[in-house]
Amino acid sequence: EVQLVESGGGLVQAGGSLRLSCAVSGLASDDYVIGWFRQAPGKEREGVGCVSVNNGRTLYDDSVKGRFTISSDNGKTTVYLQMNSLKAEDTAVYYCAADVWNHYGERCFVFLEYDYWGQGTQVTVSS
Repeated sequence: EVQLVESGGGLVQAGGSLRLSCAVSGLASDDYVIGWFRQAPGKEREGVGCVSVNNGRTLYDDSVKGRFTISSDNGKTTVYLQMNSLKAEDTAVYYCAADVWNHYGERCFVFLEYDYWGQGTQVTVSS
């Protein structure tokens, strides 16, 4: 059974940092993409960035480029979203998701491309 479990959300002041974790289990290989998405109240789910787990390549949305970093541990079982210089507009529920067809590229940002999702973790940035 494939499972993705996020952790690390919380309340932080604007300008602060948080690191989210996505623990991945049940996938037979590392040939997949992990995407990070977020959804604020009343807004559509949007792609934040993604990583091709087998080679570490990453892509980011312009809204977070230079502030957020996606990485994985050496065992490639946990993917991290390091969020720095947080802004009030980063407030949302953050989700990680796995695309087992490895659609790296622009399709990273399309939530319909993903097969498995975590439960989400709340990030609140106070201004």
